Amino acid sequence: MSEITGTIPAGLRCWSVSWPEYTPADVTPPELLSTALAEHVPGWAEDAPTPTDVHDWDRRRANVLVPFELDARGWPLNPQGRTGRTGRNLGRWGENAAADPIVVAGSGQERRVLLIVRDDIHVEAIPGGMVEAGETAPAALVRELREETGVDLSDHRPIILGQDLVDDWRNSDHAWVASTSALYQLPATVTAIAADDALDANWWPFGSLDQLDAAITAAGRTSTPRTGPSCSAPLTTSPSNPPNPAGGIHG
Repeated sequence: MSEITGTIPAGLRCWSVSWPEYTPADVTPPELLSTALAEHVPGWAEDAPTPTDVHDWDRRRANVLVPFELDARGWPLNPQGRTGRTGRNLGRWGENAAADPIVVAGSGQERRVLLIVRDDIHVEAIPGGMVEAGETAPAALVRELREETGVDLSDHRPIILGQDLVDDWRNSDHAWVASTSALYQLPATVTAIAADDALDANWWPFGSLDQLDAAITAAGRTSTPRTGPSCSAPLTTSPSNPPNPAGGIHG
């Protein structure tokens, strides 16, 4: 169960279930309120104060990672159902596409995984970020990794692990994150230097998820709730046995 949707009773999560008393909390930050947008639009956000002000829903829905529906008002509905949150704390209404490069070096008990400390929530996480306008997911994977760790894997072809909804703390009923996650496998670690949205970048022991968790805990740090699940696939994935994400990779 998602941490976000976990605040909603399971029987009331689905949009098809009537819930007249539902009163989600508005999570829109000051800079994305209509009055603020009328004065200045942040470079990372679209200028639509509400989903009603978005006029290309047909195009957007045709190019998403995870299909979603619109309600009677024409507002996008989170595919996971009610979240207990309304408004927008992300750049776009509806799906916000992200890219998460998972970089693993070595094998067996000598295996290492590259994680960063995010500057917004100060926890260990997989590198990654939002796909920019006009950018493909493969290009975003390379760019985000290079920007946050200094590691350039533009000459490597990753294994696409999946395209899924992300349990992001900014998600709401009408704006959420979906990500393309990809695995880069290296024979040995390379130098990683934190930059951009990362406060730190380190290679962690990754013989197993338990070993990774123990190492992070022993260092007095914590990881995002999705770090473990995201790192589980690389433990069983190899070039000769790749996963088969439905629909392939959207470029």
